[in-house]
Amino acid sequence: MQQTTQPLAVNAAGHLEIGGVDSLALAKQYQTPLVVYDVAKIREQIRRFKQVFEAAGVEYAVSFASKALSIKAIYQVMQAEGAHADVVSGGEIYTAQTAGFPMARVSFHGNNKSRAELEQALDAGVGMIVVDNFHEIELLKTLLTERNVMQKVMVRITPGITAHTNEYIQTGQVDSKFGFDLASGQADQAIQALLADSHFKVMGLHAHIGSQIFDVQGFAGVAQKLVEVAKHWQTKFDYVPTIVNVGGGFGIRYVSADHPQAPEQFVATIVSEIQKATQAANLPMPAIWIEPGRSLVGPAGFNLYTVGSRKEIPGYAPFVSVDGGMGDNIRPALYQAEYETVLAKAPQAPAEETVRIAGKYCESGDILSQHQALPKTVPGDVLAMLATGAYGFSMASNYNRNPRPAVVFAENGQSQLVVKRESYADLVQNDLDYRA
Repeated sequence: MQQTTQPLAVNAAGHLEIGGVDSLALAKQYQTPLVVYDVAKIREQIRRFKQVFEAAGVEYAVSFASKALSIKAIYQVMQAEGAHADVVSGGEIYTAQTAGFPMARVSFHGNNKSRAELEQALDAGVGMIVVDNFHEIELLKTLLTERNVMQKVMVRITPGITAHTNEYIQTGQVDSKFGFDLASGQADQAIQALLADSHFKVMGLHAHIGSQIFDVQGFAGVAQKLVEVAKHWQTKFDYVPTIVNVGGGFGIRYVSADHPQAPEQFVATIVSEIQKATQAANLPMPAIWIEPGRSLVGPAGFNLYTVGSRKEIPGYAPFVSVDGGMGDNIRPALYQAEYETVLAKAPQAPAEETVRIAGKYCESGDILSQHQALPKTVPGDVLAMLATGAYGFSMASNYNRNPRPAVVFAENGQSQLVVKRESYADLVQNDLDYRA
């Protein structure tokens, strides 16, 4: 039995290779725990998305959901590939801005944008603000009136579609903290308020039904719902959206039990459904925007760990402890997320045992994998956890006062440090002495 069914690159020495670089060499040069991205995989998926739209002959934007990974280097890759980016905080705006990302290609999301964040977005020249609630409309009205400027906006609706995914990452159902509800008339009230004020340039409508979705029917449903709303708004308010944003959430494969379609197949379905629905409704074809995050960076990421202690308990799977854990990937503890892990020096070697991979954090729940088949390991071996590129580093913490790991981009046989490993000095840089 092999350790994984994931497609892996293996070099002549039999070692796992990432972006053409030996994973053991990466661990030696940059130390562990370490997050490594195969940049070519990210570029390839962006281009696959773009090909779907271009083959269909529709206007589009591929907007990276940067909450999946918000570091300067990823914005620079997205810029090079002609992608847009969506942000959800002042910190993400600032990171994209300092990376040199064109602000006109940025969309600002969030269910509780502060006045300061909206001011920051306007000052930065953020291209699109996705309006989420009535409080935000009033805040924006005030700020735009003070500046006497116009801002492009979209209206986020909750389409009443529940995705088959973890309940914590469902966002399209009626009872959601995000967006304007359709059934209660909130969405109609929102579009009326925006159309009534000349400081808003209403570009379209937006919906997002969740994350890590495998069922294409959810996306077909939201595409149809958005066109239905567009037709309703044309009839009632003489307004036709020029952009329809269907969000993201395209599922990826983490373990052998996951059977997602290729992300671009989801997009092909969305395009087809919107084309059919707009034709039937006698509406002009809008531009279609998507917001992939996980599907762009997830499969491209690898977490490298060094094996330390081992605990044997008769009748139970052994604990194999590593030098990272919930501080660099909290998803297994938070969502019971599963990943596959391989021995970096022999990723294709047959498994000899099933172990629990334990993190080093002082929590019983800090288990990165509850049942991972591996060859025998010894202290000092390097393990590579696969498909960790989304929401691992971006959710990293300093719990137990552990520094966050370094991040490396690997491409064409070369590696580059893009986020330095935190030092102990970094951990206390904002601490102040207390004197009674």
